[in-house]
Amino acid sequence: MASPPLVTLRGASVTFGARPVFSDLDISLGEGDRACLVGRNGGGKSTLLKTLAGLVDLDGGSRFVQPGTRIAYLPQDPDFGTARSVGDYVSAALPADAGPAGPSQVAAQLAMVGLTPERSVEGLSGGEARRADIARALVSEADVLLLDEPTNHLDMPTIEWLESELSGFKGALLLISHDRAFLRGVSRQIFWLDRGQVRRLEKGYEAFEDWRDEVLEDEAKEIHKQEKKLQVEMKWMREGISARRKRNMGRVRALQDLRQNINDRVSVQGSAKIDLATEQSGGTLAIEAEHISYAIGDRPLVKDFSIRIQRGARIGLVGPNGVGKTTLLRLLTGHLEPDSGKVRQGSGLEALYFDQKRDQLDPDATPWQVLCEAGGDSVTVNGTKKHVVGYLNEFLFANEQATMPVKALSGGEKNRLLLAKLFTKPSNLVILDEPTNDLDMETLDLLQEVLADYGGTVLVVSHDRDFLDRTVSSTLATDGDGKWQLYAGGYSDLADQRGEVAKAEKAKVKAAPKEERPSGPRAKLSYKDQRERDLLPAAMAKLETEVAKLQEKLADPAFYGKDPDGFAKSSARLEAAQSELATSEERWLELEMLAEELAGNK
Repeated sequence: MASPPLVTLRGASVTFGARPVFSDLDISLGEGDRACLVGRNGGGKSTLLKTLAGLVDLDGGSRFVQPGTRIAYLPQDPDFGTARSVGDYVSAALPADAGPAGPSQVAAQLAMVGLTPERSVEGLSGGEARRADIARALVSEADVLLLDEPTNHLDMPTIEWLESELSGFKGALLLISHDRAFLRGVSRQIFWLDRGQVRRLEKGYEAFEDWRDEVLEDEAKEIHKQEKKLQVEMKWMREGISARRKRNMGRVRALQDLRQNINDRVSVQGSAKIDLATEQSGGTLAIEAEHISYAIGDRPLVKDFSIRIQRGARIGLVGPNGVGKTTLLRLLTGHLEPDSGKVRQGSGLEALYFDQKRDQLDPDATPWQVLCEAGGDSVTVNGTKKHVVGYLNEFLFANEQATMPVKALSGGEKNRLLLAKLFTKPSNLVILDEPTNDLDMETLDLLQEVLADYGGTVLVVSHDRDFLDRTVSSTLATDGDGKWQLYAGGYSDLADQRGEVAKAEKAKVKAAPKEERPSGPRAKLSYKDQRERDLLPAAMAKLETEVAKLQEKLADPAFYGKDPDGFAKSSARLEAAQSELATSEERWLELEMLAEELAGNK
């Protein structure tokens, strides 16, 4: 038997100004729920979380909390209030019955996130402030955890630790996050906030995208049926009434209701439209570093590092906070001089730099002024002149936001504005320092597509595992000793390779020092061949799906007439995908035959 809900909203409505955030909304959380709240930026997710926490008053409906239920809320941005130390800030969340054990509980929880109670709240980095907020939420011994973007500014080790903590949480959990890998690891239910209403699915995040697409497809079919019915009824209004000279008032009222229903329908918000211009000048070399080192005091951040980056490379930089990821970026791009060694940049290098602190945005300027620094009302993007408001619309800004101060925008909106500003300029190198914070998933998807089509070089620092897997072709990693190593593939490939290296080193320690390997033929595939053999089926399945979709798309007789350029691109991609599929199939067959041959030699 299911336990009763711990917190419930019934018929809930919240309105800001004249705009309803949501209306007549029902949602409940019970013990054991581990749910994610998904939806578009600006769709009301944070407001809904605050409403469940009791921090936003309802304009309509009711909120019910089971007596004795403790609720902890983690906001997007910390508010330390009058607290002087991290310990004071976290201790304020202790339950009333904590007693003398309270201070030790606070110290233990802070130790788990790498902080001390004595640490001053002044001067905390974004990641440290986030960890203090997480410690405050966890030390509260809450029955309900409401977490708004808990992974923002956290490094990967902390994200993975938090994922483990939340996976074992016995109460009710509802969280907002753009980190797909984190959501897949934690969630068992989905709440989808879409156009003011919540839908619930009793599955984890991995099922969301297929479910969402199915819901929207069914909705589109229903809308099409209603519009067809409206056409029939309108014809009856024009012809039937005048022919009979007698009105069927019930049918007329039904027609009016149908028309009103269609007119009142809130359409699905579109996606951002991002077009990144590539500077065609420059050679094949982007950046070359030879034996560079850099230290702060006696702490090395980069030690004897060399790399040659060709144009078109996509490289991710990963590691715990404070190990020198941004420093290495600045060294490679010439914004910082190494203590030793040298950095050479290719000819004609034109770089765009996305700064996680968004220092390029004047908080008192308007988006219009940010984009039109020299005045006027238009911007030129990829050779095309556009009105500034229209260009902002492409990044999902409403017309009135063009003249609002930047400081009034949300974190996600500021990130989109910075992307809009950067992408007006042609480049052949894009440097992205934590670009995923505060972006919604649809904008992240589009950014990934843009980077995939970009002809230049991409260097990206991110703690978003899914974003790295989808974006980069190689990964630079360090554990903080100043030594950086390049791995093929994204974050998942890095984790797999490091895991195998660790196993190999462990095996070496256990092996007898004088043990000799038996001579003769190999008994099994090499690690590299075996991994390739394991990964090829999924890659082939992905290519088969892409080929089928492209063939279906190109089969549309209206496609060429509507979009000749798109037709040409799709045709070229189909040919390439078919070639990749054939090559993958041949390689897989070759590895299968080799595995059978080696097995027979045992």
